[in-house]
Amino acid sequence: MPYTPIVATLGYVLSADGRSVLMIHRNARKHDQHLGKYNGLGGKIEADEDVVAGMRREIREEAGIECDALRLRGTISWPGFGRNGEDWLGFVFVIDRYSGTPLASNPEGTLEWVPVERIMELPLWEGDREFLPLVFDDDPRAFHGVMPYRDGRMQSWSFSRI
Repeated sequence: MPYTPIVATLGYVLSADGRSVLMIHRNARKHDQHLGKYNGLGGKIEADEDVVAGMRREIREEAGIECDALRLRGTISWPGFGRNGEDWLGFVFVIDRYSGTPLASNPEGTLEWVPVERIMELPLWEGDREFLPLVFDDDPRAFHGVMPYRDGRMQSWSFSRI
């Protein structure tokens, strides 16, 4: 059967000194699949845009800022991740420079600057704990991983770098 995932972006905006990252605390919608968790910013790619344009649009919509410099850190295939078991394919970016002032909140929750070294202390998706170290490490190579989910739980994680 062909793999036909929902294509999405996930971005981590760094502060000017690179020590903090802008995270969304998903605390605004009662029926949110991500309620209570912290996450990067992003969402689905639209039919008429490439992944970089999609990442820029999502950051603009969710944080009110413009991406001035961004890097692709990796890709992740999430088979079965969606609310109804949909497959997702995510392009993970770090935004090194931006212009504007980030919003304090958006319809999904509050935006918070979190020290990079404290991210793992936050309530995160179980799987985020696996790939976030790769997003923020010093290895310049992109990672490409697969993280199957079943019934809302991560089943495994594997990745390669090129």
